[in-house]
Parts: sequence; C-alpha cells; structure tokens
Amino acid sequence: MSLTGNWSYPTAIKFGAGRIAELPAACAQAGIKRPLLVTDKGLANLPITARALDIMEEAGLGRALFSQVDANPNEKNLEEGIAVYKAGGHDGVIAFGGGSGLDLGKMVAFMAGQKRPVWDFEDIGDWWTRANADAIAPIVAVPTTAGTGSEVGRASVITNSQTHVKKIIFHPKVLPSVVICDPELTVGMPPFITAGTGLDAFAHCVEAYSSPHYHPMSQGIALEGMRLVIEYLPRAYADGNDLEARAQMMSAAMMGATAFQKGLGAIHAMSHPIGALFNTHHGTTNAVCMPAVLAFNAPEIRDRFDRAAGYLGISGGFAGFCEFVQSFNDSFAIPRKLSEMGATQDRLDDLVAMALEDPSCGGNPVPLDRENLRHLFEKVL
Repeated sequence: MSLTGNWSYPTAIKFGAGRIAELPAACAQAGIKRPLLVTDKGLANLPITARALDIMEEAGLGRALFSQVDANPNEKNLEEGIAVYKAGGHDGVIAFGGGSGLDLGKMVAFMAGQKRPVWDFEDIGDWWTRANADAIAPIVAVPTTAGTGSEVGRASVITNSQTHVKKIIFHPKVLPSVVICDPELTVGMPPFITAGTGLDAFAHCVEAYSSPHYHPMSQGIALEGMRLVIEYLPRAYADGNDLEARAQMMSAAMMGATAFQKGLGAIHAMSHPIGALFNTHHGTTNAVCMPAVLAFNAPEIRDRFDRAAGYLGISGGFAGFCEFVQSFNDSFAIPRKLSEMGATQDRLDDLVAMALEDPSCGGNPVPLDRENLRHLFEKVL
C-alpha cells in the first residue's frame, strides 16, 4: 500500500432546516449577482423550486430558470443550458435538485467559458488541466435529495447521447463555493426515491470503505456515513416528514461523496453502463448490484467489515453485514435482479466493455477483468 494521496475536502456548507432563505447571502458569498437556477424537468414546477425562485427575485437576483435536464443528463442538455446562460448574461449558477440537476448545473458553470468540448475534460490523468480555470463561473449548490452528494463533488456524470456512455467530467473548481443543505427541501420526496437515493449514499460509503487506496480520513467518514444510513433511512422512508431523519440522510449523502475520493469499485463500474443503456435509477441500480459485489470482494474486504460490523450494530461480522445488506434492500422493496428494472441479457457484451472503461474500476479491491465482470453482470441480471 502506498501511503500517498492528493486530498481536498468539502466546501462552505450552510446546514439546517429553513436555510434556503439564505440563498441570496450564499450568492453574495460566491460573488453571483445574476444567477441561473438549473434544475431537472421533474422539479421545475414543484413548490420548493418556486420558493427558491421567489427568494431570488425578492433579493433582486431575478428568477431565471433552466430545467431541460434529463434524469441522466447529456451533452445536449448541457449545450442548451449554456445557451440560456449566455443569452441571459448570467455570472453564476444555482445548481438545484438531485444528482441530475446538480451535475448539469455544475457543468453549465464549468463549460460556459471553455473553448474545448466537454469530453476533453473527462476524469483521466491530468485532462482537467486543459480547462481555463479562470473562466469557470461560481456555483451555489442546493440539494433536494439525499443521495449523490454531488453538492460536495468536484465532478459531474454526463451521458454521451451518441454512444450512451456515462462520462465523469472533473475539475477541482467544479466544487460548489457554497452549499445550502436544507432538509425541509427533501420532505416531499416519495418513498421509492427516498430509498433509491439513500441507498446511493450507502453504496458510496460501502465502496469507499472497501477501496484499497490509502485515505484514512475518507475511511472514517465512510464508516460513520454507513451508520447514519442504517439508522435513519428506514425512518425517512417510513415517514417523509421526519425532519431529523431527513437531515441525517443529507449528512450521509455528503459524507458518501466526500469519502469516495478514496475510490469507488465494481458497484459503480456496473451501474454506470446499466443506467446509460437502460435508463435505470442510479441509486436503486447500485443497491441491486451490492450483494453480488460484496460476495465477490470478500477475500479482500472481509477483515475490515468484521471490524466495522460491530460499530454498525450488526452481529456476525462480514457475513452478518452481507445478510443485513440483502434484508435492508428488501425492506425498501428493491428488486433482487436488474431484469425487474428493464435491463436485458442481450447487451451483456456492451455492459462488460463499458464497465471495464469506467474509472470506478480502478478502486475495486479485487482487480476487474472481462471474465469476472461478465460473471458479476450475469448474477445481477
């Protein structure tokens, strides 16, 4: 194990119920006078979005909105968003929503001033240094789900609409300047979205904790993030108005995204191509893949989960943890097979090839190859 790493940790976070009211102050802190609020199609007409736009307007920030964002945002959504941003003379972005709204909002701020295509900034080596850092507009992030943690991330996932491949676009300055975490914004989430997004946060923590890379800060955050999901996701699922549970899940989501600086693994390497080809919900896809991946990684992760299980209140060490994960999934009506979500065997070759190309591959504790990935996909399909 190499005891080296390049680390950076999150940003200014305003956490607490009702703090959406501080949106104008957050914009001022970020240096934004003419914000464009970017969100997804589903959120555009909801009361929480209208409230945010009202707060902006009352503070003299206008109420500019772009919401042509698909569930798996692509470069066409991005081009349209940049056009609206430039036409409106905006000087920053309020990225508002779940993973899709946050990811696309961050990319609009990033790409509006760049001269190269977005694919030139994929998270490969030092490709991020190709960007003109001075042209990146400031970002205020406002999560409305508790899952991806994209509000504290330095990257976005954008699907190539031609190839249907999900690409991770990275730059350190894509990290939002200010984050407003207001659990009241998540109260309206339906139970199946609460479960899917919450299990996304859980997968981030589990994979970061499993990753072979050296990052003890992330390791500690991943462990506590798992505990918060185990304790509070059932409560948020059972009662969407449980504000304590909603708040703790927002913390867990940010912790998962912070922790996965240590690495992700096979769960995400598989779920990215599945989502790209079959348009499945990302967090739910992660949850379906998790039991098979845990079993596959057992030789390398058993000891660390033996230690973690006790802290998490789970008896039986690693074996007990694996049993718990399956029953946890079942308690939220998560399918046991991806075929129940519309995925089919006929694209198996494509799935394997795309998974091997996914940057998450490198963080799996057991090295991934064509053969073992095919076996994993067959188990979960």
